[in-house]
Amino acid sequence: MEKRRIPELDGFRVLMVGIVAWFHFWQQSWLTPYIGSYSLDYLVRAGYMAVDGTILLSGFLLFLPYARASRDNLPSPSAKEFYRRRVMRIMPSYLFTVFLMLFAVVLPYHQYSDVGSLVYDIVMHVLCIFTWDRRTYLGSQLGGSAWTIAVEMQLYLLVPLLGRWARKKPLAVMFGLCAVSAYFRGWCVFSMEEFSMVVNQPLSFQDVYALGMACAFGYTFFSDWLEKKDRKVQRITQVAATALFFLSFWLFLQVLRKQAGSAGYPAIQSGQMIRRPVLVLTLAGIMMSLPFSLRPLRFLFGNPVMHFLSGISMNFYLLHQNIAVHLRRLGVPYSEYAYPNQESDRPWQVKYTALVVLVSLLGAILVTYLIEKPSAAGLKKCFARHDRRKAERRGKA
Repeated sequence: MEKRRIPELDGFRVLMVGIVAWFHFWQQSWLTPYIGSYSLDYLVRAGYMAVDGTILLSGFLLFLPYARASRDNLPSPSAKEFYRRRVMRIMPSYLFTVFLMLFAVVLPYHQYSDVGSLVYDIVMHVLCIFTWDRRTYLGSQLGGSAWTIAVEMQLYLLVPLLGRWARKKPLAVMFGLCAVSAYFRGWCVFSMEEFSMVVNQPLSFQDVYALGMACAFGYTFFSDWLEKKDRKVQRITQVAATALFFLSFWLFLQVLRKQAGSAGYPAIQSGQMIRRPVLVLTLAGIMMSLPFSLRPLRFLFGNPVMHFLSGISMNFYLLHQNIAVHLRRLGVPYSEYAYPNQESDRPWQVKYTALVVLVSLLGAILVTYLIEKPSAAGLKKCFARHDRRKAERRGKA
């Protein structure tokens, strides 16, 4: 049997979130990274593409219990428990971030011209459907990174149903989801000239979830197969998986390099939709090779530091762009230039980047341990109390 927790995926999550955050920090600082004379400009310039990796990982982890239940001939996980776990895990931090932005930025800086627009935006955020309206998606001042959480929450509605269907007809479900995304993105690319409202909608991510589902079923059954093999076969598999990791990572960088060459928002967003299938295949190669790779690579991605960073990664993701923008608004750290990024004020660029990383990490730690975990524990008790009362009423009846 394969291990219940997959430590190497902690590092994969940290890598994906780190690349996206790097892109957002670069947007504010224009600090171009180098390794010697080798420029990583394309990596940060197209770093937003790594969001797909977080959604791929989410799909994998969400469908993994269904894959294990299918293998062991057990009932599918409870839909009620699934939704409860998602609410406990995500909503406290998400709502805290929304209302933190409201009281720390929106109200003090008078970001909305009328109360009605503000209330409408808050309601759409609380319901996790603000991505459906141009005003609350593209014009919202309540946080830039929260759209990913909204899209994920919308996708979560399908998981229990898709998981059960996949146990019966996995190929039909996976190819069906891929067909939905292929048709949607194709229709958008060939019939529209502006893609801001469609590039990151749930319909555009159905094939990403399908690939996550395929990886979950594949990982489960391949793990069982490999465990029955002798040490020689296992060693060969580790070498092959390590080679696959480096090949997939190199291909991932090539996709980013190509995407970074897109000029103008329409070309960037259409390129993002067109390249999404190839991108997520490279990310799936990285993700699926890690648990089977050689020990040094597994330790690099699966050590205690990565486990800790993965545990705070959601809150880091929710906070980091808001902090980066607000520090610029406050003029922290100080620069003699009004626009230090445009003046290539490198001392400021370095100090700003270091500061925003540290503040984002500190904020993520505080939100994780003061908001997320206590709120999740409280909600768990409320759900348990509700179940007991419901059972008591049934008993009396």
